[in-house]
Amino acid sequence: MDKSKIKKVVLAYSGGLDTSIIIPWLKENYNGCEVVAVAGNVGQESELEGLEEKAIKTGASKLYVLDLTDDYVDNYIVPCLKAGAMYEGYLLGTSHARPCIAKGLVEVALAEKADAICHGCTGKGNDQVRFELAIKHFAPDMPIIAPWREWDIKSREEEIDYAEAHGVPLKINRETNYSKDKNLWHLSHEGLDLETPANEPQYEKKGFLEMGVSPLAAPDSATYIELEFACGAPVALNGCKMSAKDIILHLNDLGGANGIGLLDLVENRLVGMKSRGVYETPGGTILYKAHEVLESICLDKMTMHEKQKLAITYGELVYNGQWFTPLREALAAFVDKTQEKVNGKVRLKLYKGNVITAGVESPNSLYSEDIATFGESDYNQKDAEGFINLFGLPIKVAAMVDKQ
Repeated sequence: MDKSKIKKVVLAYSGGLDTSIIIPWLKENYNGCEVVAVAGNVGQESELEGLEEKAIKTGASKLYVLDLTDDYVDNYIVPCLKAGAMYEGYLLGTSHARPCIAKGLVEVALAEKADAICHGCTGKGNDQVRFELAIKHFAPDMPIIAPWREWDIKSREEEIDYAEAHGVPLKINRETNYSKDKNLWHLSHEGLDLETPANEPQYEKKGFLEMGVSPLAAPDSATYIELEFACGAPVALNGCKMSAKDIILHLNDLGGANGIGLLDLVENRLVGMKSRGVYETPGGTILYKAHEVLESICLDKMTMHEKQKLAITYGELVYNGQWFTPLREALAAFVDKTQEKVNGKVRLKLYKGNVITAGVESPNSLYSEDIATFGESDYNQKDAEGFINLFGLPIKVAAMVDKQ
C-alpha cells in the first residue's frame, strides 16, 4: 500500500479501546489523513451514547451511526436460527454481526470516496477475517488497514498507555478491562481471569453479567412463555404478534431475569488457537430451543437428520467469515425449503438457567397419536416381523458365512 495516496480513511468505529486509539494513530502514520468514523448500530444500546462527541474529540472528521438492527435480525440472525447454525455451542453473536456491519461500512466508504477502510481487529482473532472477506465481496479493490498488524503495541495495557498519552477518553480501567462485544443478540467477555480455563467465571460478581443474572439469583418460580413460528421464523410471543427484533428484545429480558443463556466456552478460533470466552445469549438460547422443539414434530426423519449435518457446515461458514459465499447462500436456500411447514406454537418453562419444553403444537405436525399410542390402534404389529427379517438380512447372511 502506498501510504502517500491515503487521504481519507473510513474506520469501523465502536468507541472501544481499539478503535478509539486508532483515530490518532491513523493521523500519525498516514500523513494526517481524514478519518471518517462509522458505527454500525446492531443493538449495543448504551455503547452508542456520546459516541459522536468522542469520535470528533479524538480526531475524526465526522461519525456515521448506521441503524442496522432490522437488517441484522431479518437477514442474518433469523436465517441462522432457521438453519440451527451454531459453532461448538456458540450462537454466533459476533460472527453474524460482522458481515452486516461490513456491508454498511463499504457503502459509506464508496459514498465518501475513501481511499481505504480500517478496522480495529487484532491479528489473533476471527473478526479480521469476517470484516475483510465481506469488504472484498463488496469492494474487491479497496485497500484495508489493520493497525494491529502494523503497530508496535502488543497488549491492551499498552493500548491504555497510548490512549492516556494522547488524551483519548476511556470508559474502562486496568482492573476491569474485559474485552467485550455487545449487540441485541449477545454479549461476549474475554480476557483477564477468563484467560485461565481453570478459573470459574464471576457470574455472581456485581457488574460482570449485563444481560441477565446468575441462575443462582434467578426467581424460585418458573416463567411460562409461548412462541409462535411461521415458516421457521418467530412471529408472536405470548399471543402478541410482533417483529422478530422485538421478540428477541423481550426474550432477552425474560431469559436474562431467569438466568438463561450463559455459555463458558473454550473454542477453536479460525486462526488455529484455542480461546476462552463467556457468552450471554438469553433470548437466542430460548429461540433456538423453541425452534428445535417445533422442528421435531414438523420435519420428517431424513430431512431433519440431513439438516442437522448441514447446520455444522452453515455454522462454520458464518464463524469463519464466509457469509457472502455461494455455499452459504445455497445452504440458506435448502434451509428455507425445509422451513415451509415449520409452523406452530411452542410453550416453554424458564427456570434458573433452564429452558424446559412445556408443549408444542402445529397444523403441519407429523406426529400421529393414533399410530404412536400404546393403546389400541390400526397399526398392524405383525408387519414388524417381515420388516425385521429384511432389515436384518445382511447380518444373518454375514453370520452364516462366518459360521461356515
